[in-house]
Amino acid sequence: MPRPDQMSLVAFLQASNVSVYSGSWRYPSATQDFGDLRYYQRIARVLEEGTFDLMFFDDRLAMPAIYGDSTDDAVRYGARPVKLDLTAVLGVCAAATERLGLGATYSTTYYPPFHVARTFATLDQLTRGRSAWNVVTSVNDAEARNFGQEIHLGHDERYDRAEEFVEVVAQLWDSWEDDAVVGDRDSGLFADPTKVHELHHHGRYFDVRGPLTVPRSPQGRPVLLQAGSSGRGRDFAARWAELIFTGDPSREVAAEHYRDQKERIAAAGRDPDDVRILPMAYTVVGETEAIAKEKEEILLSQLVHPMASLTLLSELLNHDFSGHDLDDPVTDELIAGVSGIRGLVEGVRRQVGDEPLTLRTLAAHRATLLQGPRFVGTGEQVAEQMADWFTAEACDGFVLAATHFPGSFEDVVRMAVPHLRRRRVFRSEYPGTTLRDTLGLPRPERLHV
Repeated sequence: MPRPDQMSLVAFLQASNVSVYSGSWRYPSATQDFGDLRYYQRIARVLEEGTFDLMFFDDRLAMPAIYGDSTDDAVRYGARPVKLDLTAVLGVCAAATERLGLGATYSTTYYPPFHVARTFATLDQLTRGRSAWNVVTSVNDAEARNFGQEIHLGHDERYDRAEEFVEVVAQLWDSWEDDAVVGDRDSGLFADPTKVHELHHHGRYFDVRGPLTVPRSPQGRPVLLQAGSSGRGRDFAARWAELIFTGDPSREVAAEHYRDQKERIAAAGRDPDDVRILPMAYTVVGETEAIAKEKEEILLSQLVHPMASLTLLSELLNHDFSGHDLDDPVTDELIAGVSGIRGLVEGVRRQVGDEPLTLRTLAAHRATLLQGPRFVGTGEQVAEQMADWFTAEACDGFVLAATHFPGSFEDVVRMAVPHLRRRRVFRSEYPGTTLRDTLGLPRPERLHV
């Protein structure tokens, strides 16, 4: 299958008081009704108006609680303390839309495979084939303590468990053959038992008999997303993911990541063109360039409290920075033993150049628009910047993170999307009924069960 000539657009959200950008709740036009189902339905309808491929929700299974071994600063500064259950949120969005894909983050560390398989198979059935699962391995000790454990699993063991987890989930999704349900009222045969299969899986981490209690879904299986950036994470994505969510700060870095990931996919025996690679980006769209730049300045400098930034950095890296001052320089001694920090530091150093790197700057890249590329300008200018990345084969589209709700996505849909369509790099209508139709992905063959 050749690379598509039109990009994918995915909306990245949190069922929370904030978007991914932790100052979003303070933006002057942001709404505060995140506990109302109509809040999510409004956003979903806007995204479907813009023919977005998918909306998907990030999640964590704890408040940020690593900094100072306390949730106080997360609560005080609104640093993502609210995280609603995504099953209910996806349900209300499904009721408000007909074609938009619907995805959620579920952890392979703390949920059992049968639960995840049934959750997404049910969503896929109820939406006639629009569901997606964002596979994560969970990241910190605050989550572990909400599930009766003191510390989370190590990096490699989390991926060992995730490999077996996804394998079990995929087999559960395939435990019903496509034509298993007969529904013959006259004979009394509901389904053919020779076409509904038990797994009898006995592995290192899981024992699952099966079959799943949900028949095979309209798109065969829900679409799999994954965002691992380490070597192990990229190999995991090469085997399983159909959408790969990246965090590349520039077009050049994104293009190199794109080439590396496509090579890994081919080495895993899959068609690289059957996988979409999408970097996260922010858009700041204005009626004029000056308006857009004024919005950007507000978002960068006025809304995120420095302590919220440090709280979120501690959550990301599973390390308590409360013993340090915000203006402490980032030295080898400071980051010694902090898992995953070196890649972040190197990325931030590339952005700040010769400017001294402090903990304040490093934390700001976690909490503000500094953590990824920004497309800023009028709708036409933003569309031009996005098209430039796409045509240069730095990506297959974008995961767009909102600066505030609901206006951020409204600005993209009403000011930038029309220009993407004029350039013929984005669709004007949905090509089919399922998420796989929208993404141009084949319906998967059943795994042997």
